[in-house]
Amino acid sequence: MMQERFSGSFTQQEPIPEAGIEAAIAVLRHGRLHRYNTAPGETAQTVLLEQEFAALTGAKYALAVASGGYAMGCALRALQVRPGEPVLTNAFTLAPVPGAIAAAGGRPVFIETTQDLTLDFDHMAQMARSTGARILMLSHMRGHLCDMEALSALCAALGVTIVEDCAHTMGASWRGTASGRYGRIGCYSMQTYKHINSGEGGFLISDDAELMARAVLLSGSYMLYAKHTAAPPPQVFEAIRLDVPNVSGRMDNLRAAILRPQLLELSQRVARWAALYGALETGLQDTLGLRLIPRPDEEVFVGSSFQFQLNGWSKPRIGAFLTRTMARGVELKWFGADAPVAFTSRYDHWRYADPAPLPQTDRILSGLIDMRVPLTFCVEDCQQIARIIRAEVLAVGQGPEPEAAALPVIQ
Repeated sequence: MMQERFSGSFTQQEPIPEAGIEAAIAVLRHGRLHRYNTAPGETAQTVLLEQEFAALTGAKYALAVASGGYAMGCALRALQVRPGEPVLTNAFTLAPVPGAIAAAGGRPVFIETTQDLTLDFDHMAQMARSTGARILMLSHMRGHLCDMEALSALCAALGVTIVEDCAHTMGASWRGTASGRYGRIGCYSMQTYKHINSGEGGFLISDDAELMARAVLLSGSYMLYAKHTAAPPPQVFEAIRLDVPNVSGRMDNLRAAILRPQLLELSQRVARWAALYGALETGLQDTLGLRLIPRPDEEVFVGSSFQFQLNGWSKPRIGAFLTRTMARGVELKWFGADAPVAFTSRYDHWRYADPAPLPQTDRILSGLIDMRVPLTFCVEDCQQIARIIRAEVLAVGQGPEPEAAALPVIQ
């Protein structure tokens, strides 16, 4: 019997909306790409985008920057991280998070991961006390939100400031509060595989006037900070404007023009991702050998990726499973691989951070499988993908122990 094979692309995003294309062409025609280069009476696309994102999240202030990684680094610099200062962060995250900490001069201190892929509160408290860390860079890795109210109370008791990395949670919420609004600063990404797409791009949001003034100055405002309307008033800048270095990372008007129509579609996109995620979850329910990640009722999540665990599987067995699913057109990533592959790496690969061993995280990541879910997929695609994964889990999981083999190449 011929096996079904998925023929879609896991890296193909939707086209930019026509309104974004038209707005981008208008910017190209007039040539004023720099955010501070405006004609008399003109409001820059970056300014409008910041106003709209602040309104969407309910934040007082918003700043558009060049990337999500820059947003995190800017947030840490605005918090005046000192050279070598410990900064707590999830062990289960992606390389730009500890990279931003190290680039800002801090020292990443990794926190254990729970079975449900969120921050381990007990280990976080232990490491906060033992290191004296005053900042937690909280990564909502792959869109999994922890109990944000409980974490906020714990961090308040510990004297720890939360910076939220919302690269995977733009449009998500915990108990009705938008992701990014529990921390003192929220950071977002608009990289191609995120929830709105400008190739690269980032946001910072905050209600803290001095902190956001520092971020605006850091981003490279020169003395043009009064041109920001989703920012503190000019008098907040006056006391600090000569003390904050320029670490240029502004967003340009071309990318802002592309993003504004997508921002209007965000809630619709979240609903579409929910349908795709639900189809995968339903199709893989009760598969012997496969554990799904439970999603709390308090969480509204964005299902732009999907994770499951093959707990207790050997590396050769997982390798054989990945090879077989790839042969059937299903591209899966594995966080238990010995070496980094494309975008996928884990805390013990980042030698510059001198990470301490984390046995709980090692055990969880050893069987963790991850998959992109682009909106170019439909529900029927996800149903087919689930059938293929389910069949291969059962086939490989119940079969004899395979020999070690090279992993398939993925993007």
